[in-house]
Amino acid sequence: MQNVIYLMLRRLRLPLIILVAVYAISVLGLTLIPGVDDQGRPWRMDFFHAIYFVSFLGSTIGFGEIPYPFTDAQRMWTTFIIYAAVISWLYAIGAILSLIQDQGFRRVLAFSSFARKIRRGQEPFFIVCGYGDASSLLVRELTERRIHCVVVEQDQDKILGLQVEDLPDYVPGLCEDASRSDTLIAAGLKHPRCRGVIALTGGDHSNLTIAISSKLLAPDLPVICQSDSRDTAANMDSFGTDHVIDPFEIFASRFAMMFHSPSMYLVYEWMTSIMHAPLADFTRPSTGTWLLCGYGRFGKAVLEHISAEGVEVRIIEADIAGTAAPAGTIEARGTEADTLLQAGVGEVAGIIAGTDNDANNLSIIITARQLNPKLFTVGRQNNQDNAAIFKAAQADMVMQPGVIVARHILGLIIAPLLDEFLQLTHDQNEEWANVLVSRVAGVVEDVTPETWDLAISPLQAPAVFDSMINGETVSLGDLCAHPQDRRQTLPCVPLLIKRDSEHRLLPDMDELLQAGDRILFCGRSEAARHIEHIVNDHQALRYVCTGEDRPGGIVWEWLTRKT
Repeated sequence: MQNVIYLMLRRLRLPLIILVAVYAISVLGLTLIPGVDDQGRPWRMDFFHAIYFVSFLGSTIGFGEIPYPFTDAQRMWTTFIIYAAVISWLYAIGAILSLIQDQGFRRVLAFSSFARKIRRGQEPFFIVCGYGDASSLLVRELTERRIHCVVVEQDQDKILGLQVEDLPDYVPGLCEDASRSDTLIAAGLKHPRCRGVIALTGGDHSNLTIAISSKLLAPDLPVICQSDSRDTAANMDSFGTDHVIDPFEIFASRFAMMFHSPSMYLVYEWMTSIMHAPLADFTRPSTGTWLLCGYGRFGKAVLEHISAEGVEVRIIEADIAGTAAPAGTIEARGTEADTLLQAGVGEVAGIIAGTDNDANNLSIIITARQLNPKLFTVGRQNNQDNAAIFKAAQADMVMQPGVIVARHILGLIIAPLLDEFLQLTHDQNEEWANVLVSRVAGVVEDVTPETWDLAISPLQAPAVFDSMINGETVSLGDLCAHPQDRRQTLPCVPLLIKRDSEHRLLPDMDELLQAGDRILFCGRSEAARHIEHIVNDHQALRYVCTGEDRPGGIVWEWLTRKT
């Protein structure tokens, strides 16, 4: 507000001076010019009547002559006041309208209003820096789960898009550079309700600056950043960034997993999907030689991971020198049929169109499929707006960096144990993965399961914690029993129990819980609601543990004893 007032006073200084001068001269003239009263005696207007007369005359022109009819000299001076006041007010109003339309003033006013709104907020929220493909999807998913967000984006068009977006909850947006410390503070970096900072600006340098500023100004606040460069990711890790996300590395590692454990890849897809997405089908890539078109950051990551699985790869790259492509690389874009035939497209098992141009990737997929209809095709979709044409191209797999980043961050927020679970299951064999797939498929319908975690603590599970203090035992199966009929099991699967530094994958239902345990579940959303009710309600917990359905409250317990 200090900036707003300062800017207003600076821009309206001359109009205000002119208005004050006109009114002061007008009042002084009325007090000096002599008049006559109703008895014909000489009379001079005092300052009170002069100020009152000039005040209504300058804005409305017309309440009559007070308190006595004016002389010719007074009427001449009044005529001067009329024209001088009208001209000065027109000039002042024009300056005010010009100020309102000034982009600098509107920016300062929006900044001040945004900061005041965030400062008065009472709900926990995340600061999302940038509003691109990943951010827009993440914000929608968070708001659908009633998790509040604040968006900072430098592009005004994207902020306008946020304002007209049909989101379940209101999301404040500010058009400013998120790498500036004052912008982060205005967005609520030091607010006691701030739950974390998510840097998805699309530039590694900006994300790095945001991470550094956040860690220096709010060291205890979680920071999640996207990085497309290993050097930048290492730099972020060096000063304690909590999570550094590289969509190329994530996709490459999961894609390589398909070659040795397709079921484990299916688990990854189910656990990290967006809300209400249809269940992904089981997919097994073809074995044999693969073509890789594009040897940039994405191509390097894919080559490294699938080569470790023993897959032979042939590379097509338009700029061999600039990307330092290995020997034997064919120098071309890959969109031409001659180039694909030279690379042996008729005999390979699959092709990966991984350039940074969506049109080229689509051309590669269509041309390659015409030459070899049996190809397994993988396409990189750089722009979310091209989802319709990639769907029409019917590629077997589409890599969307924004979707991968949004899904990964969503898992970190709503189920922090999910990332640990996926890391622990990475080295499990196909047989173990098949068991997990069958369990999850048995409790979900045709949409992906929800994932959530639960801590056995006084805040998250007070009823369970109190029972343990009283010496009672609570098993994992008790939490998964239906609170209205304990013979029924809720549609959920316990995936992991973390107890101190120990991790127990797919624990049994008779596992006894201990204070401090953290449990990761997946299943239907109604199961999450029922479990939340059980761990917070002593009566519901008593029923699922013992089968006793006692009435709650002092009055009902007294009536039960009497009857």
